[in-house]
Amino acid sequence: MSDPTTGAGSSGQTPTTREPTRQTTDGGDGRPSLGQLFLANLWAANTFTVTVLALVLAMLVGAVLIIVSDPDVLATYSYITARPSDAVNASWAAVSEGYAELFKGSIFDPQAFRGWLDGSSGWEAVFAPISETLTYAAPLVFTGLSVALAFRGGLFNIGAQGQATIGVILAALAGFLLPLPPVLHLVVAVLAGAVGGALWGFVPGILKARVGAHEVINTIMLNYVGLYFLSWIIVQNGIQDPGRTDAISRTVDGSAQLPRLLGDSLRVHVGILLAVLATWFVAWLLNRSTFGFELRAVGANPDAARTAGISVAKAYTLLMVLAGALAGLGGAQMVLGTTAAALTPLVVAQIGFDGILVALLGRVKPWGVLLAALLFGALQAGGNRMQSYAGISLELVTVLQALIVIFIAAPALVKAIFRLRAARAARLQTSLAKGW
Repeated sequence: MSDPTTGAGSSGQTPTTREPTRQTTDGGDGRPSLGQLFLANLWAANTFTVTVLALVLAMLVGAVLIIVSDPDVLATYSYITARPSDAVNASWAAVSEGYAELFKGSIFDPQAFRGWLDGSSGWEAVFAPISETLTYAAPLVFTGLSVALAFRGGLFNIGAQGQATIGVILAALAGFLLPLPPVLHLVVAVLAGAVGGALWGFVPGILKARVGAHEVINTIMLNYVGLYFLSWIIVQNGIQDPGRTDAISRTVDGSAQLPRLLGDSLRVHVGILLAVLATWFVAWLLNRSTFGFELRAVGANPDAARTAGISVAKAYTLLMVLAGALAGLGGAQMVLGTTAAALTPLVVAQIGFDGILVALLGRVKPWGVLLAALLFGALQAGGNRMQSYAGISLELVTVLQALIVIFIAAPALVKAIFRLRAARAARLQTSLAKGW
């Protein structure tokens, strides 16, 4: 007979112990589900998580800077022990207003949308923030791609600023000196900008290939040459505006200007479409073409590439020519688009140097560069409104850009602050500056 308390038979056999049933959500095959994989990797030090958290950290530090730069808010901290709510409320009001205006000036303004619905304003006001963001982002895409392409080939192109300067000069000269029909005139002016940048990139490229001259030194020096050449050529006869005594050139003909996409009241132009096309081309060049494979091989190990039969000198030269052409296209947009219609000493602004930041933020990948340029364009467009409506200095936007790049370039710092787990891939440890 069996013992009812143990379930053992009369033979004295010991009962088997059942293991508790393991609850799974993976369908019973032992493999984790898609949701489990997502949650497991969400808080890991992968590229996406580090980038997002870097943006969060930059915004938090920017909030502190907004508070300390506002004297009215700081005054509430003098009696924080007596009435802490005043300091908290004033700080929140300053930070929320600043970032709200940043959003309204770069992405979407709810008040403009309501005005369009009730008929008090037109649709142009709804798309104005996006228009400004795309206008500022378009030239940054080209200079960012220029720096990123050189990075992938093992070179550090500091000369995007100078290449953009020569590009804007030749584009403007073609824009008001050549009497051509409308469509042809625009094509020639754009190509002139690309050729100007390519020529300015060819110089450090051939010097690197033939005599081993460091591209960083050469491109930095060429930046200054391009800047002073721009200042000189503006005041020459036939170039300077005859009705002006200051340093400004003649206006680019309307037939050579990039057409606007959303009407004359909004500034966004065809240049943003060219920027997307250039991004696709660079991505295809790097990942699908034979030349792109050679570039990546030279960037990874030039000695091994040379042993494999790849001409390193040719790769360096063509690489800098292509990088210069991209930067020249970015410079051409500054005078053929809606930013300016004539040459001035500051017509290029800082798009070449900002392109370095864009390339770093985009992790020197073409589509990443495009997204980074959109972010920087949004910061620039929103910063203008933030200064006008919230009284916050535009220099704070530059600080935010620098902070974003600092945190992006220091993934170990972000990982330590947020206690991220180590990512399976080692991409964050890859150096971006193999050409140094």
